[in-house]
Amino acid sequence: MLNVVDEFAWECLAIRVDRKLNSTAVIDALTDLFILRGVPSHVRSDDGPQFIAKAVRDWIAAVGAKTAFIEPGTPWENDYCESFNSKIRDELLNGKIFYSLAEARVVIEAWRVHYNTVRPDSSLGYRPPAPEAVQWPSPDGGSSSPQPTALASKPVMH
Repeated sequence: MLNVVDEFAWECLAIRVDRKLNSTAVIDALTDLFILRGVPSHVRSDDGPQFIAKAVRDWIAAVGAKTAFIEPGTPWENDYCESFNSKIRDELLNGKIFYSLAEARVVIEAWRVHYNTVRPDSSLGYRPPAPEAVQWPSPDGGSSSPQPTALASKPVMH
């Protein structure tokens, strides 16, 4: 499982679930996010084999981001993502048996959406990290239309 978290907004941007994640899968997941959200200034990660792979390092540099690796045995350098990993483990993974990869993907994605849009976070004033867009009345008083929400322009991802 690859968790990608915006450290600025505390939003879980993606959870990639597969039996094996290699550097190609990491690049694929990050490509999707960079297209949707823009290229961050830094990508923070642990020193797992997917992230120390030369292909991933070269790709991150080629798109204009920098890497910020976490030293082995120093989880405090990655406190928010460690906290997120603990939450998903406690709230979902420890209490669920997945009978197929497809089921795991669906259930984990539903939890990610819930985490971002419903689940209160005490450090955010008991609001979710990415509440759903608020519908505002149109200027002419007619039907409501979605207004753009503020996004962190340069999130740091794990």
